[in-house]
Parts: sequence; C-alpha cells; structure tokens
Amino acid sequence: MRKEDCFYLGKIVRKHSFRGEVVIKLDTDEPELYQEMESVFVDLGNNLIPFFIEKSGLHKGNQLRVKFEGISSEEEADSILKSDIYLPIDLLPKLSGNKFYFHEVIGFSIVDVNYGEVGTLVHINDKAAQPLFEIEKNDAVIFIPMIDDFIKKVDRDNKTIQVETPEGLIELYL
Repeated sequence: MRKEDCFYLGKIVRKHSFRGEVVIKLDTDEPELYQEMESVFVDLGNNLIPFFIEKSGLHKGNQLRVKFEGISSEEEADSILKSDIYLPIDLLPKLSGNKFYFHEVIGFSIVDVNYGEVGTLVHINDKAAQPLFEIEKNDAVIFIPMIDDFIKKVDRDNKTIQVETPEGLIELYL
C-alpha cells in the first residue's frame, strides 16, 4: 500500500499495558467511526505495514486503545511507538456540502465572489494556527484562511471552491 492511496488516521502516542497494548491519538472529529477496525497500516521506516487488531476500544475522547496481533510485550510495543497510522482513502466517509477532506480539493479552482478567478489550490497549510488555502496564480502564491464564513460553496462536479474574502486580501499577494 502506498501512502498516496491512504489517509493519516493518527499516531501511536504511548503504551497502555505490559501486554503490548498501545494508545493511538486519532486525528478525527468522529473517533467512534474507527473503534471497530480489523487492521491499520503502521508507518515503519517509510513503509506502510499492515497490523491486525485483536481488540480495541475508545479511550478518553479521541484516543483508541489497541491490542495488535503479534505485539504482546512492552518491548514489542516500543518498536511501533510514535509511528503514524494510515487507512486506505476509500474507507473515508463521503462528505457533502461545504465539508471536504484536504486531499480531495487540491487542484480545485478558487473563485472569489467579488474578485473573480483567484487561482489553483495547490496545498493546504495546516501547520499554522488557522489552516490556509495555498493558491497559485501565475508566479504569485496567495494565502486565504480556511474560515467557514469565507467558504461559500464547494462544487465537486466543476472542481471549484467559491469564497468571499475581505476586500484587499487577495490584492496583498499580487
């Protein structure tokens, strides 16, 4: 399985018992969707390795306590600690309306209600306090905060996102 065909689900953050159980911090708003999984892909040395789940249960909100097959001691659990967890993209629940997954809108055109065609969405910067659309237009890079009030319409059929930004924001970058 290639990382490009998967989505990031979370990270193994700590051990839970001396029997090899671990806790995965899930990167999702709906952790309950992932409590009955049969397997996950663990990123070990830049390879996605399938791990089968013996048992799992939600733990403190968005954490999942997991017992993997073949991991039965603290030492074995140490070998996968701090590893990222992935699932195939086709397991993502479908979103509609103005909700979207970051990976699905890359390449969409961004159109501002007042300004018009802004450019092509090339990246979503989620490292900042506020996620940002990173849009290319000619040689310029334009950043628009991903604020619900700014996002007016996500048109999956025409691959466009309509936004309404404050006056002058787009011009700052051009």
